Amino acid sequence: MKHRWKQAALLLLLGCGAAGLLFAQASSMPAPGAVNYIEGQVYLDGRQLQPSAVRSIVLAPHQALETGQGKAELLLTPGVFLRVGDKSEVRMNSAGLADVKVAVVRGSAMLEAAELPKESNLAVSVGDATAKVEKKGLYQFSASQPAIAVLEGKAVVYQEDSHITVKKNQEVLLEQHPLKRRKLEEKAIQADPLYRWSKLRSEYLARANIDTARTIMIYGRWYGPGWYWDSFWGFYSYVPAWGVIYSPFGFGFYAPAWVWSAPILYYHYPVIAGPYYRRPVSGRGLRNVPRTAHAFHGVPRGGFGAATPRIPARGIAPAGGGFRSGGVSGGAGRR
Repeated sequence: MKHRWKQAALLLLLGCGAAGLLFAQASSMPAPGAVNYIEGQVYLDGRQLQPSAVRSIVLAPHQALETGQGKAELLLTPGVFLRVGDKSEVRMNSAGLADVKVAVVRGSAMLEAAELPKESNLAVSVGDATAKVEKKGLYQFSASQPAIAVLEGKAVVYQEDSHITVKKNQEVLLEQHPLKRRKLEEKAIQADPLYRWSKLRSEYLARANIDTARTIMIYGRWYGPGWYWDSFWGFYSYVPAWGVIYSPFGFGFYAPAWVWSAPILYYHYPVIAGPYYRRPVSGRGLRNVPRTAHAFHGVPRGGFGAATPRIPARGIAPAGGGFRSGGVSGGAGRR
């Protein structure tokens, strides 16, 4: 009997080691311009890409990605996603880790920056105008009706000899000279198919982050903050170095040491590990909610029998209307 237990323990250790090795091999960091997800008709140099091309395709400088009836997601600097809408085209002008420049040639694109290092130089061009992204947030770029919109964050738009600072809920129409800001129509943006698709992608990426961060904690394969491949979801997600950061859509990205406080999905009901705290949440006026799963039906440490607020929303973060800030950055209990 003792011999059998030793054999079982050895097989378990070998299995964990092999899984950890596979995870380590899968965690090589992609370069800026990597294709992370495609849906429908997506072309690179006239060749249609298949979903299996994800993880193997990286746009080189001056290379363009086009869509027909389809959408695509590109990885830029760690924590920054560029999503390309239907019948659109984007071109990589520069793909350096600290110097990323993208041009929206046709159609529209949305940029989500969950985290933006101070050292990075991130710029997106539409026609002869260039927007330098200065803060994490959510940005939309349209080439069909030339405009640059800031849903959350801050950007400086340069055109010819003039420039203008654009902040939250503002947009600039690029055909106007001189450039002028105007208030953004939130309802129109939220009804846009690219916005709704981007929000869904952000949720899936946050779920993949939880899965990846837990895998790192189990197998100890930690290479610092950056992109990590999740074989279950089939795309890269972002894993920060410290605490919990929130995307502009409100979904959380957990560092490995903080993933203990992330929601655990059990069928359609979550089990929340971690304390409650008071944190304002936009949308539906929720207040005393679980720290890490603002829109789950919360279940505290006491189990399913314990008293807990019922939260009438779906997903792993606020699903209410309106844009919101990047949220918490830092460890548990930090605000």
